[in-house]
Amino acid sequence: MEIKKVSIIGLGALGILFGNHFAKKMPKEDVRIIADRERINKYRSEDVYCNGEPCSFNYVTPEEPCEPADLLIFSVKYEGLHDAIQAVRHHVGKDTIILSALNGITSEGIIGQVYGMDKILYSVAQGMDAVKVGNKLTYDHMGMLCFGDQEPGIISDKAKSVAAFFDKIDFPYEVDTNMNKRLWGKFMLNVGVNQTVAVYKSNYGEIQRDGEARETMIAAMREVIALSEYEGINLTEADLNYWLSVLATLSPEGKPSMAQDLEALRYSEVALFAGAVLEMGEKHRVPTPVNKKLYDTIKSIESTYHL
Repeated sequence: MEIKKVSIIGLGALGILFGNHFAKKMPKEDVRIIADRERINKYRSEDVYCNGEPCSFNYVTPEEPCEPADLLIFSVKYEGLHDAIQAVRHHVGKDTIILSALNGITSEGIIGQVYGMDKILYSVAQGMDAVKVGNKLTYDHMGMLCFGDQEPGIISDKAKSVAAFFDKIDFPYEVDTNMNKRLWGKFMLNVGVNQTVAVYKSNYGEIQRDGEARETMIAAMREVIALSEYEGINLTEADLNYWLSVLATLSPEGKPSMAQDLEALRYSEVALFAGAVLEMGEKHRVPTPVNKKLYDTIKSIESTYHL
């Protein structure tokens, strides 16, 4: 199947990054940004910027009937996922392929419960150093989208269709035949990087060099490695080193979304990271003291918001 129509829901850092690239490479009407009327009015009145340039997006409301998307991308925050699943219903047809660029290891299953796991390719966004302040996104490295099938060792027609589409529009990607491990690897990275940078109120540079923050990050990641054995994923030190090499490519001045959230007094996705680690630790009776400390610190910061 040739992919011609793309819909994106969620205009955070990744949504802008993907949407801006697609909009430059495809007919404008074939790239649809799904948002409610209030958000659309705000986007139109203030513009959305990517590396200093205004983005020319084609916005549609969830209520508007339309032709189903060939490719549907979720790039919302986790707390907005359930609303987003309802908002995209006009965009899902029998042949729609769905990618979720959300953090964590659960969004594919949640979307699949509603629209069918047969529509879903597992995916991981990695290597981006995008920073979004207000309606302005800046980045040095676009990174890439890794995707593949739920079942290891195969490359389905769905995956081949997406690869052909990304080739056509010159979008960086990698097809992975062991996506469960890739998802867990990105989860491990998020657990270490996002939480540590947020707690230390710093940036990627702080954890790219030796010191207390980097030690904290690696210790948090090793707790995920320990849990992965019980979950049948079996991450290793080699996986840790791979993801540290990904981290090393990012702009030192950049920072993950969790740090940006806390700076802006927004509630973070800590439940997806340390929260999930603590739950699994309890389930398997594996101690996770570093993530416990990160979780408590972030929750303590968030508890001051209403003051």
